Amino acid sequence: MNDLDKAVATHMANIQARSGKSLEQLVKMIRASGLARHGEIRDLLKRDLAMGHGDANAVAHHFLKSQRPANAGGAAPPIDDVVAGYYSGTKAALRPIHDLLMMKISKFGPFEIAPKKTYLSLRRKKQFAMIGPATNTRVEVGLNLKGVAATSRLVAMPPKGMCDFKVKLESAGEVDAALLGWIKRAYDGAA
Repeated sequence: MNDLDKAVATHMANIQARSGKSLEQLVKMIRASGLARHGEIRDLLKRDLAMGHGDANAVAHHFLKSQRPANAGGAAPPIDDVVAGYYSGTKAALRPIHDLLMMKISKFGPFEIAPKKTYLSLRRKKQFAMIGPATNTRVEVGLNLKGVAATSRLVAMPPKGMCDFKVKLESAGEVDAALLGWIKRAYDGAA
């Protein structure tokens, strides 16, 4: 099991502990509701079980994924397969930076991982970070932070963009206390 799978498994175990229901019980409850759309299922879990947005999103995703036939055309590939695509070919050497970031971020607590075409969006109630290869030699971390001043490393982005700041990483050694502090602050601000 890779670090990303471990993070998802930990998140699902935490959801079961917080809700007092097993995944099987949650799936049975959703199935009995007759709902089939992600947003409706998420809202049901938030309303009826007082789940947080990220937990409800994760359970809705799990339910919908479990309902797909094994050979369903157009089914979303596993996140690890998407990430492997980001870091293939000339970008393969960047994968350890990504894996280290995800392992460290997974220790903050639960969050949703939404794969996009070229990056992962990390969300709680709202997006707090984006991680993906920007070039063949650099991973970029986009952060949504309020009340923080830009530095030479924490680069401010134009207003109304996807993120407030970005940090460029060329080695795993740059995944340091300063970067993790900014990411944790963004994580906390997205609750």
